[in-house]
Amino acid sequence: MGIVRVEDALRVAQEADLDLVEVAPDARPPVCKIMDYGKFKYETAQKARESRKNQQQTVIKEQKLRPKIDDHDYATKRGHVMRFLEAGSKVKVTIMFRGREQSRPELGFRLLQRLASDVADLGFVETSAKQDGRNMTMVLAPHKGAKTRVKAQTAAQQNAAGQRSTAPAGGDAAAAPAPAPQAEAASPQ
Repeated sequence: MGIVRVEDALRVAQEADLDLVEVAPDARPPVCKIMDYGKFKYETAQKARESRKNQQQTVIKEQKLRPKIDDHDYATKRGHVMRFLEAGSKVKVTIMFRGREQSRPELGFRLLQRLASDVADLGFVETSAKQDGRNMTMVLAPHKGAKTRVKAQTAAQQNAAGQRSTAPAGGDAAAAPAPAPQAEAASPQ
């Protein structure tokens, strides 16, 4: 529309049954738009809501251990940590010390280092092990492409399972190894 007096712009906006909105007040001359201001506010609120919905929420899962944990219990806890990292969540691993265990924090430190090395292919140590009163904590974070890599692995496993189920049940006789010839026993004379 070009440079117009304020009175003329207001009159044009009223005739069109719209609002005159100042877009850039610092510009010389100030920039204004003729628009439906209610619709404009609604659309900007919708865009803001949509962008918030698309943001990724960081979830921190916690796994608690004791310094004198049994091997099977450790394997179970390690499996939980691996599952959390595969899902893309951060994991806070807490070692809880009680009684005389508090005088041996190196046991907890070694346990955390062992866990970190066991899950190194899925995640990395974001916050190293540190003592906090009776507890020692460490935070593990998933690698950047962990989710997509895990999805690709599961798809490959499902494809392999599908191919195995389509193979003949009896197996291929030509592929089976031939039985070894048996030597005749010599009779003692």
